[in-house]
Amino acid sequence: MTEKLYYQDAGLLTFTARVLDCREAPGGWAVTLSRTAFYPEGGGQPADHGFLGKSAVLDVQERGDVIEHLCAAPLPIGAETTGRVDGARRRDLVEQHSGEHIVSGLICAAFSCSNVGFHIGKETVTIDFDAEFSMEQLSPLERQANALIRENVPVEIFTPAPAELERLHYRSKKAIDGPVRLVRFPGADLCACCGLHVQRTGELGLVKFLSCIRSRGGARVELKCGRRAVEHVLDVWEQNAAVSRLTSAKLLETAPAVAHLQEELRQERERAAQWEGAAFAARAERYRGAGDTLLIEPPLPPDSARRLATAVSQAAGGRCAVFAGGEGEGWRYAVVAPDEDLRPLAKALNAALSGRGGGRSDCIQGSAAAGEEEIRRFFAGR
Repeated sequence: MTEKLYYQDAGLLTFTARVLDCREAPGGWAVTLSRTAFYPEGGGQPADHGFLGKSAVLDVQERGDVIEHLCAAPLPIGAETTGRVDGARRRDLVEQHSGEHIVSGLICAAFSCSNVGFHIGKETVTIDFDAEFSMEQLSPLERQANALIRENVPVEIFTPAPAELERLHYRSKKAIDGPVRLVRFPGADLCACCGLHVQRTGELGLVKFLSCIRSRGGARVELKCGRRAVEHVLDVWEQNAAVSRLTSAKLLETAPAVAHLQEELRQERERAAQWEGAAFAARAERYRGAGDTLLIEPPLPPDSARRLATAVSQAAGGRCAVFAGGEGEGWRYAVVAPDEDLRPLAKALNAALSGRGGGRSDCIQGSAAAGEEEIRRFFAGR
């Protein structure tokens, strides 16, 4: 049985132990110690990393009564070794896990639901609930969670006697036989959990909700906690400050300023489309009755290339192919025909001109990487 030092002191990062076993395993060497401060993956919390002696610890798993460390190199059985837990990783995982407790407890109480999934990713934490709610509904709960963090109340970890356990209302994802380790965040959560947590809520600093989406008949909440949340807020502030400078708006008035710019842009695009339509109509008149037409044009947006092809096709009374771009930079193409199924042409065009694209029977669009002469030769025989 491995002595679990991480339960005795969640802040312990350096320790000594005796190597009880070492055997080759997939991805490295499985090492068992007499005792360890390395937390194994469990309770939704990823495993600690670090070093045993000079050997990197890549993963930690609980196998029955022992804790198994996957190491990059073997350790001599019977020898004393020094373990060094990666403190930055441990603190980050503890912050994410502790934040999840506070958030899950508040959400489950507010919406009479259960936490049915929890994952600590490299960038964010996701929590799945079996009820639907919106980001707007979560806003007061985010403020409540951060108010609790600022109160800096102590976190309680205890294993109640069976009689006391029966009187407690606590969250648990599964039925547990034997002693139950409970973690209480006063004012937010009481949950059965085998993970590691902060000692006081103030150590978390901040929780920040990022999104809330519908998922499998319920809701998935994405958030960041602790250092991750603080860095995210600082990054967002820098982005908003840049938007403030670009729009000459106050920091808390950037959204209306951007909305005003978007409306101005929409109006300008409408005016540009009207002018472009008039220019394309005048251009199309030069091909009145010409039949099938190929136009090689400077770079155009895909929609503009399609509108030009449509205007010329209607005036010319045949198929019009527009290739907009240039040698070396590739082409955007649009082909329009009133009385021709263009889908076979799309396959032949893409094969001959290193293209990609398709569309309806009367209009195809895409890109091509061939030269101008190759394009002209392709359409010369069609």
